[in-house]
Amino acid sequence: MYAIIETGGKQYKVSEGDVLYIEKLEAGAGDAVTFDRVLAVSKESGLVVGAPLISGATVSGKVEKHGKGEKIIVYKYKAKKNYRRKQGHRQPYTKVVIEKIQA
Repeated sequence: MYAIIETGGKQYKVSEGDVLYIEKLEAGAGDAVTFDRVLAVSKESGLVVGAPLISGATVSGKVEKHGKGEKIIVYKYKAKKNYRRKQGHRQPYTKVVIEKIQA
C-alpha cells in the first residue's frame, strides 16, 4: 500500500516505514504530523485517485529531526565587467518517518 501526498509544494510517493526529507515543518522533533493533502492511494482493490484530493484520507508520521542540506554555491558573473558575486545556501529540511496510511 502506498500513497501520494503533497507537502511543501512537492509531491512524494510514500508507504509505511519510509523516511522522507521534506521542506522544514514547524513541528518539533518527536512530534506527530498528519498530511491531509493525499492525492492518490493504492490498495489491494486498486488505485484511488482524488480530484484533486481524496476526502478523509490522511497519512501520519513522526518528526525525527531537523537539519540543513548540503551547501549550494550560487555564483553570478558578468564577463568583462568585473562583476562577481558568490553566495552559499543550505536548505533546511525535516526528516519524517511515515507511520500509517489511512484511506
